[in-house]
Amino acid sequence: MSLDNNPITARAHTNIALVKYWGKKDEKLIIPNNSSISLTLDEFYTETTVNFDDNLHQDTMYLDNKKVDSIKSITNFMDIVRNLSNINKFAKIISYNHVPTSAGLASSASGFAALAAAASKAAGLNLNNTDLSKLARRGSGSATRSIYGGFAEWKKGTNDKNSYAVSIQNPVKMDINMIAIILDNQPKKISSRKGMKISVNTSPYYTAWEKQTTKDLETVKDAIYNNDFTALGKTAELNSMRMHSLTLSSDPSYLYLNKDSLLVINHIKALRDKGIECYYTMDAGPNVKIICQSKNIKKIKSELLQSFDEEKIKISKPGEGIKYL
Repeated sequence: MSLDNNPITARAHTNIALVKYWGKKDEKLIIPNNSSISLTLDEFYTETTVNFDDNLHQDTMYLDNKKVDSIKSITNFMDIVRNLSNINKFAKIISYNHVPTSAGLASSASGFAALAAAASKAAGLNLNNTDLSKLARRGSGSATRSIYGGFAEWKKGTNDKNSYAVSIQNPVKMDINMIAIILDNQPKKISSRKGMKISVNTSPYYTAWEKQTTKDLETVKDAIYNNDFTALGKTAELNSMRMHSLTLSSDPSYLYLNKDSLLVINHIKALRDKGIECYYTMDAGPNVKIICQSKNIKKIKSELLQSFDEEKIKISKPGEGIKYL
């Protein structure tokens, strides 16, 4: 088939891990040390269009209407697509991020999931979700879960063939929402990739983290199947703080939280003291996500408005999987 002028556009939503992955056993293939579980969100997403073109001498990329100069990681990813499809054309990639980039809101997850879907289809491949998940993983670990809507599990596996995500539950039966507080939309100083490496190599608690996270994963899975919001929220919060304790116990130690992150955490604890059930989780960045039920959204929002402007508070329901537009 002729691929020229056959642009394909895909949309992928971000996902927030309820049980985090932190650390890789294979940097190149992005094989994680532990399995993880996430919830895909409807509020944040990336839309990406890919067009292979005979007239191009290299891949070109535009992100939010600006040309991206340094695209080595994108070209490496596109080389994987070219190898899979046996084509040798370069591509024009146009991407729009409806999520702050590199700020701990999983922009790389939605970004590479959308790119995997659009690029593979534009290259004439017709990948199923499992193979799409494996491909997305090669760009960003958490992208492997953004192929699916609702709850997804990334099974760590041991190699390129058996490390991929599966859907746990979609549509989601539980009454669950996430409120993201955008405290800082600047790219973080220490990337997740770099941070993980430091923690794996130097934190004396890393082995304990791996063991505990395996238990946390089973607890959260059971909570999803049993529609147990309390067990899910409690475990997700603990798992998140255990991940952040790895950053503090590394050498050199580093920190993704800032003073506003702690302010949000204190608000959540104050809400819980008043009998309003909600939990917090954080990825590699200062932004805090609050796990809550629909009935408490208004109360939580009015608590947060004491310290934060309305435009910083984003309310999200569970989102859907990959979509071709």
